[in-house]
Amino acid sequence: MERRIADDVARLTPSAILEVGGIDRPLLRRGRGFTYIGLDIEEKPDCYRIYDRFVVQSIEQLVDVEADMLISITLMEHVPDNKSAARSMFLALRPGGVMHHYIPSKWHPYSVALRLVGPALQRSLIPHLRPSAVGLTGYPAFFDHCSPSEMAKLFRGQGFEQVDVMSFYRASDYFAFFLPAYLSVVLFENLCAALNWRLFCSGFVVSAAKPTGQRSDCEAGSTFLPITEL
Repeated sequence: MERRIADDVARLTPSAILEVGGIDRPLLRRGRGFTYIGLDIEEKPDCYRIYDRFVVQSIEQLVDVEADMLISITLMEHVPDNKSAARSMFLALRPGGVMHHYIPSKWHPYSVALRLVGPALQRSLIPHLRPSAVGLTGYPAFFDHCSPSEMAKLFRGQGFEQVDVMSFYRASDYFAFFLPAYLSVVLFENLCAALNWRLFCSGFVVSAAKPTGQRSDCEAGSTFLPITEL
């Protein structure tokens, strides 16, 4: 995902990039030739220093932003209504704009366990099982449309083109606290990777573009190349 973002920043020279769900841990840095806009449902003091502009709201609502690129990492599993989120993203992008997301997949053993445990019990277990993640995780997870095929179909349904998905199969570290579970998940992940069972991948990067013919409040004339050509 980082490579895809870097390639598009170099190729498109975007004037504005919107990162959704980055709070005070952004993927990029401001002051690199584009306006860096952050959006999250909560705010922290550093948000107004890290970004050129920071918006406090849900991505499910229409956003008063126009951007040439939109990015997020481990965001969309926490959004209750990703159809509304995808529509908001489409409208926030200028014509020819691109977006890149990393999304944990809903059918990986960790994601299934997360939904079974629930957010309240999850927050109480994190300090004991994954103390390094305290304060970084524990948010409610809904996994709405969070599989490679569902998310690709959702984005295409909202008008995006050039939808490209790359699956990954390595999330066994979540089970490092219990060796038998860790080894079982490692074997399962390796099997899924060998057989290309994308349904059970640990997560995936999905990239897409808004058609150049789509109008917004601010026209942009960039052209998106398929990810396979980057």
